[in-house]
Amino acid sequence: METSLIPPFWNSLGEARILTDVLRGWMAEDEIAARHDGAGHPVIVLPGLFTSDARTAMLRRVLRKAGYRAYGWGLGYVMPVTPDTLPRFAERVTQIIEREGQPVSLVGWSLGGLIAREHAKRAPETVAKVVTLGSPIAGDPRHNRAWRAYEWVAGHSVDDIPVHVERSQKPPVETIAIWSAQDGIIPVHAARGEAHMHDREIEVDCGHLGMSAAPEAMEAVLTALGGRA
Repeated sequence: METSLIPPFWNSLGEARILTDVLRGWMAEDEIAARHDGAGHPVIVLPGLFTSDARTAMLRRVLRKAGYRAYGWGLGYVMPVTPDTLPRFAERVTQIIEREGQPVSLVGWSLGGLIAREHAKRAPETVAKVVTLGSPIAGDPRHNRAWRAYEWVAGHSVDDIPVHVERSQKPPVETIAIWSAQDGIIPVHAARGEAHMHDREIEVDCGHLGMSAAPEAMEAVLTALGGRA
């Protein structure tokens, strides 16, 4: 594998900044939320690989402070994809739509973003918008620093996941890709994608692990949801 196709080693070391990102995000919550108005729109936030809703609690709290009705994905830890991953998430989306009476926006971090995109392709009538945070939407599935861990737990190759996925195909709803040149897990070309893979893209300055808590990332999510460039 060409090292240029995975994040630089120094970026990976930089993921240690997560504690600082969380502290900065916590201190900036109210300031960020005050600049946005969600007007009660429902949003589901999907965590990254091997994490749960606990890791997106701060982002969902900021969304609520900004006037959104924010939900976790509600399905425990995000593990490698299985044949029932998308059906189970579709049930969760249906439950929230029945409660809210309108389509939801999906904010997915890392693997959560791929799940959000694939759901939106299969059921676009249920989704208002998709926002991905450091999600590998382009390139070879081995162009990242997480694929070995994924395969070790999954028991299947990243080339042979049990769900048909066309990563480069954009969902038929507004789709925004948030990415960082400082990401130590997912390289820029994979998280940013090409022009036909999204409607907009937003660069932020934080590590991959900080995507759900760093103030820059949370500001970018709210900007994307609000439709402002």
